Amino acid sequence: MRQSLTRELTNLIERGRDRQLRLAVTGLSRSGKTAFLTSLVNQLRHAGLEARLDLMPAARQGRLLGARRVSQPDLGVPRFPYDQAMAALDSEPPRWPEPTRGISELRLSIRYRPARRGLLRSETAELNLDLFDYPGEWLLDLPLLGHDYLSWSRAMLAGTGEQRRALLAEWERVAAVLDPAAEANEAELADTAALYAHSLQAAREAGFANLQPGRFLLPGDLEGAPVLQFFPLPELAETDDAVLAKLPPESVYATLAARFRHYQQHIVRPFYRDHFRRFDRQIVLVDVLGALNAGPERFEDLSQALATLMQSFDYGKRSLLSRLFAPRIDKLAIAATKADHVTPEQHANLSALLEALLAEPLQDLRYANVPVKALSLASIRATEAHEVSHKSERTPALRGITLEGEEVLVFPGEVPAKLPEAEFWARQGFDFRAFRPAPREGGALPHIRLDAALDWLIGDKLQ
Repeated sequence: MRQSLTRELTNLIERGRDRQLRLAVTGLSRSGKTAFLTSLVNQLRHAGLEARLDLMPAARQGRLLGARRVSQPDLGVPRFPYDQAMAALDSEPPRWPEPTRGISELRLSIRYRPARRGLLRSETAELNLDLFDYPGEWLLDLPLLGHDYLSWSRAMLAGTGEQRRALLAEWERVAAVLDPAAEANEAELADTAALYAHSLQAAREAGFANLQPGRFLLPGDLEGAPVLQFFPLPELAETDDAVLAKLPPESVYATLAARFRHYQQHIVRPFYRDHFRRFDRQIVLVDVLGALNAGPERFEDLSQALATLMQSFDYGKRSLLSRLFAPRIDKLAIAATKADHVTPEQHANLSALLEALLAEPLQDLRYANVPVKALSLASIRATEAHEVSHKSERTPALRGITLEGEEVLVFPGEVPAKLPEAEFWARQGFDFRAFRPAPREGGALPHIRLDAALDWLIGDKLQ
């Protein structure tokens, strides 16, 4: 208790002196969180040396002197595995770091020269940057706080697309025979919940993103716990509410409802209460290209998932989050990742498509006076831009090595600058391939516009 109070007091003093910033990084599966954080740390570590950070005034003006890793203030949170990530990138052949599965933290001490140094200001200053990595799937659970088990169960089975429904087929066949009024069988509920979790994981592998509950995808130390052994009941769509309310506590329905409430109160709420409300800045990473590759149903699913995820940043007076947790994030960035998987002239379209995907949430955030920026970037560039000449015409292309080890020179295709309609899907000819990291020759990792994201998120603190 004393250590916790001391840590909070130290943080409060640092924050009062504007010497601490808590930056959270999130994104849905395959969005590139681990690559982003690894590159961010690597760039700041090499600031003033090999790092190319021209879009950061502090670096461009020679005021950003570098950074070093120091002990993190919260000893109860796992440390972000930076060394392991760099070892993967430096292996032969290079490979992408293993994705993180839960929340992790890393503290950097950044040294810089203030832009305006007065008589009472030291020659250099320091900023403690606390970096937090957490799964975007956890943000998808926020709407659960606005449901009871009955309304959530019905919502999960309403309007499911054909491809997604096919992935639920085996679980739905088993769950459909469960009688809500029957006495609950623990083993039967555990097996059915495992099937439901497996269907969510299969949906994620197939490219779907709007999946609840989020902890079913990344259970961590909750694996096998009864709090993760609930699921929607197909039979509830036809059952009278008054009948359900009278069912005994040992019934299937009441047991699942109790587990749902426990999940709300002991899993979802604590994350927002203990972690989310303490973040100062946030960046959300989005794999837009992966959703385009996967087709219209998955692209629409990503749109719905992003709309759900962005509710966490809706700080208007009527929002559920503001009423419950009084968050304080004062700057937000939304980034379309893997910009190196398309040719440079497509980058503007990639940013425009991201803004189109998030048009309504972005409008709400700006109305609520939350500064927000949308951009495209590549945290670790894996390709080189080229041009191919054919019959006096020059065509943009990318050169890179695929995950299978094949060196290719390709034009992946065009990115739409607005939300794609039916005719686009009928004629689309893109193929946004996955590439392995390029071999590193020491120094800073190559990137595209990571410095723009850094300047938006921390640049004002380096003045």
